[in-house]
Amino acid sequence: MADLTAEVDGGVVRLGGDLTGNSEPTLASAFDDASGSGTVVLDFTGLEYMNSTGIGLLVTTLVRAQRSEVTLMAAGLSDHYREIFSLTRLDEAIPVHATVEEALAAA
Repeated sequence: MADLTAEVDGGVVRLGGDLTGNSEPTLASAFDDASGSGTVVLDFTGLEYMNSTGIGLLVTTLVRAQRSEVTLMAAGLSDHYREIFSLTRLDEAIPVHATVEEALAAA
């Protein structure tokens, strides 16, 4: 397993590696750094793996975003992770876009 990487570019957080229970500090820090723009786009293009605990961290991040009045969006999900977002109904709470550019245009 590879540790989660999170590169912040304005309101975009480019995720890489694995999103697991060990990822909480990295994801929280990246969200905090990106949230000043009012919209945070999580770019999953570089994500290699996500387990159920990682999905739980996304829910936690969504709650933090709502409390901070920050819009949270997702982009670059593989078909597999799009299906997981649908099955868990995360796609009803976090708008999913094919690309970061589409997400930013929708913001």
